Amino acid sequence: MSTLPSLYVSHGSPMTALQPGATGTRLAELAQAMPRPKAIVIASAHWLAHSPLVGGAAKPETIHDFSGFPRELYALDYPAPGAPALAAQVVELLDQAGLAPQLDPQRGLDHGAWVPLRLLYPAADIPVVPVSIQPGLGPSHQYALGRALAPLREQGVLLIGSGSITHNLHDLRSGYSAEREAPYVRPFIGWIEQKLAAGDVDALLDYRRQAPFAQHAHPTDEHLLPLFFALGAAGDGARAQRIDAGIDLGFLAMDIYRFD
Repeated sequence: MSTLPSLYVSHGSPMTALQPGATGTRLAELAQAMPRPKAIVIASAHWLAHSPLVGGAAKPETIHDFSGFPRELYALDYPAPGAPALAAQVVELLDQAGLAPQLDPQRGLDHGAWVPLRLLYPAADIPVVPVSIQPGLGPSHQYALGRALAPLREQGVLLIGSGSITHNLHDLRSGYSAEREAPYVRPFIGWIEQKLAAGDVDALLDYRRQAPFAQHAHPTDEHLLPLFFALGAAGDGARAQRIDAGIDLGFLAMDIYRFD
């Protein structure tokens, strides 16, 4: 069985499910370019916990964890099966790494999980196990989480971190648009691309101090933390491929990364 890459995807607004745009195109192309996974483990920026939680539901529900959107969005479902045996294996690997995980037997798929998965694998026929992130523990912890699960890639499991490469919702009121981009977006995503290409993990883990406009791009960490999950899951010497999916609303960069 081919060793799968790990992925970081920018899921953007929940409306990406109805208006997939360039993100939908890039994710569909990516699914075609990769071997079909046996199962998926996904760490979403919208499942936050103090310690790692692992979803073990046999039939995870589709969680509509947002408000104020069109009715059509709430009617969407992503009925992928769960994988309780894989969830137990994830717990075991995280426990062996000293990360104190717990199993959540009922957790469903929030929009950070099901929106990009619906664009990657619309048939919803690949089992999915969600994993929480720990915003209070920083990038190094999330990197360690990915490292602990890296062996799953050799078993045909696709490891995905889902967030947004820039995420400052305060800028919804700033008047940015396709014609007037936020000035911090391109310097920040360029720095991330440069450091990933160089394999400079230390700088990336210290992005708060080293990246240009880090506080503007991410007032809080949770949407970038899944990048470190994917990077850790890639293992040593991984090659990072940036897939440009545009900039939504002038401030939400939709970069996707594939790590081989």
